[in-house]
Amino acid sequence: MKLLTEYMTFSYDKSDINEQIEKSGSGSFMMKGILQKAETLNQNGRVYPRDVLEREVENYQRFIQEGRALGELDHPDSSVVELKNVSHVIREAYMDGDICYGTLEVLDTPNGNILKSLVTSGIKIGISSRGVGSTRTVSGHQVVQDDFQLICWDIVSEPSTPGAFVMKEARDLTPQEIKQVQEYFGKDNQVNRIINNIAAWKSEER
Repeated sequence: MKLLTEYMTFSYDKSDINEQIEKSGSGSFMMKGILQKAETLNQNGRVYPRDVLEREVENYQRFIQEGRALGELDHPDSSVVELKNVSHVIREAYMDGDICYGTLEVLDTPNGNILKSLVTSGIKIGISSRGVGSTRTVSGHQVVQDDFQLICWDIVSEPSTPGAFVMKEARDLTPQEIKQVQEYFGKDNQVNRIINNIAAWKSEER
């Protein structure tokens, strides 16, 4: 199992945001845009099959309904969401063809206020999915496998110079992170079944 993070530009309607702020006067406002794309080779050389992404967006609905679909600002290198770094909450996520669209609410938190300042100043930002899973090489690129589990979508910086953005390589989860993922998703989810199968397979090898 590896921690997989993906990046793409987050396009949004700035005029709509300014109107929201003028009306509410608070630090909270909504942003709508594309969260992720399936069947498309991304900047990390990975492809997410539509059925995998579609399933995870469907599974993610419970986090949205429970108000737990939180995300962080910048590039977390963790398999769990840290509350101290939260900047937004996803209020809506749905598939339309190969594209996942969503609505996020920028929160009145320290990182949320930083995000608000960036957005109202016209700074370009990106959206980054974070999840755990494995990949398989097909025709020279990595295809995300059926064991993928979506954790969240984070807001990240976007460089003005093409190629200046350095993506993190997928890395193996530590034993502590595996435990955290198990606790985050619950004991009966697909990830836990796969982890248990891998552990059993390694025991048989010994």
